[in-house]
Amino acid sequence: MSERRESGFKERTRLTEAVARLREVVDPVDRTERVPVTSAVGRVLAEDVRARRAVPHYDRAAMDGFAVRAEDTFGTSPRSPAVLRTVASSSDGEGGTEHGTDEEENPSVAPGTAVRVHTGSELPAGADAVVKVEDADVRDETVEVGAAVAGGENVAPVGEDVTESETVFEAGRRLRGSDLALCKSVGTTRVEVHARPTVGVVPTGEELVDADPRPGEVVETNGLTVATLVERWGGKPTYRNVVDDERHALRAAIERDLTKDVVVTTGGTSVGERDLVPEVVSDLGEMLVHGVALKPGHPVGFGVVRETPVLLLPGYPVSCLVTAVQLVRRAVKRAGNLPLDPHPGAEATLAEKIPSEVGVRTFARVAIEDGPSEEQDEATEATPTARPVRTGGAGVLSSVAAADGWVPVPESREGIPAGETVTVEDWEFEP
Repeated sequence: MSERRESGFKERTRLTEAVARLREVVDPVDRTERVPVTSAVGRVLAEDVRARRAVPHYDRAAMDGFAVRAEDTFGTSPRSPAVLRTVASSSDGEGGTEHGTDEEENPSVAPGTAVRVHTGSELPAGADAVVKVEDADVRDETVEVGAAVAGGENVAPVGEDVTESETVFEAGRRLRGSDLALCKSVGTTRVEVHARPTVGVVPTGEELVDADPRPGEVVETNGLTVATLVERWGGKPTYRNVVDDERHALRAAIERDLTKDVVVTTGGTSVGERDLVPEVVSDLGEMLVHGVALKPGHPVGFGVVRETPVLLLPGYPVSCLVTAVQLVRRAVKRAGNLPLDPHPGAEATLAEKIPSEVGVRTFARVAIEDGPSEEQDEATEATPTARPVRTGGAGVLSSVAAADGWVPVPESREGIPAGETVTVEDWEFEP
């Protein structure tokens, strides 16, 4: 029997220390790929995006009205309007024949004339301003302008939004939906992005089956959960079949995925007779952390095999979920050159005490309830109430579905009393 099984987890690494050590062994991938901008949302730029064309790429009217020479309106007022002859544009459906000349279809503005334009219309040649429609009074073939305009007024000039060759986005930016629109508007159809990190997800345990379990069997869910989360976090998971608790099988499964950027196993991480994964990783490489001061999830660990980080998640479903969010998420984000944004949090009043152990980071599942709790004064503005769903029960998967988030209890505290304002983290949300 190994020393690990005899001693159990007498010493557990603080979560902050485990995170720091994990960061040291996970390298950002240096592979890049060029992808269509239409499918690049959430991807991280590997090079700058520069505008291939200006936006707008022509001088355009910023208002409905009349394109004019600004000097023709100087000194005008409602009592002394400037009277300009209107020249029909092709968009008006006037002033041209089927065989009309380009000049007739796209008239220029000569001294003493005006051309009707619409928001977004190209500014006619000769014009340098637009009189708003509400400042113009149309009379037959003339328009009376009752307000002077300055040169450039109500005009969006070339490059007002983006100039040609301007750096629109710098390398390292994670592209949002609105970013894709800007890329397309400046003529960028493909962008160079960092490749998504590959992650091998290996569920272990001879008791696991795909469906319809018999007594003593359990439906495999941990690998599915981890693979789904890896996809959401920006990775490219490969969800493997279940591997039995047998040394040669486990060794072969881990070695098979050493071509991945990260390997994640689920199950077989504790100190029982069938918890062989830590020993297999030690035989193949080096275990760096085994046992973290985390609840639920303290049997989690990780090591390195031939320069590939291998994360070992516990088999209890809630423990697996918590450790995936706390460690695998960090590994995937770092490998993928992605920012590690904090989970959004909402303040709530704790309805019941949350117990915890000093020295252990506890994640208590809670449900959010509207309205005041018993500890709140009804005369004050009510804040939502957080009611613990379960503080223990690392194998009770339904408690996760019933929760709206969790409350992290720091290592320095021995629980949180009822009535205290807490922050509920929405770990499901991924920006």
